[in-house]
Amino acid sequence: MANSPSSKKRARQIERRTAVNKARKSRIRTFIRKVEEAIAGGDQAVAQEALRTAQPEIMRGVTKGVLHANTASRKVSRLSSRVKALA
Repeated sequence: MANSPSSKKRARQIERRTAVNKARKSRIRTFIRKVEEAIAGGDQAVAQEALRTAQPEIMRGVTKGVLHANTASRKVSRLSSRVKALA
């Protein structure tokens, strides 16, 4: 448990950051799920559009420090190859 004033403040800040990061991760997962649902639907045009909206959101996770750069690139790459395979 935090005892000093500075460590108490740090604990409060971490709590806020955790909530923000959790929301960001959830938002990214939602975008990824929409792409996967479009792929499962089999419509390439819809899947392509879903991927086009998901990609900036995934990369924004990198700039905000929620995802590692390689993880985000891997996710985008795998999704795009799956969308491409629908053709």
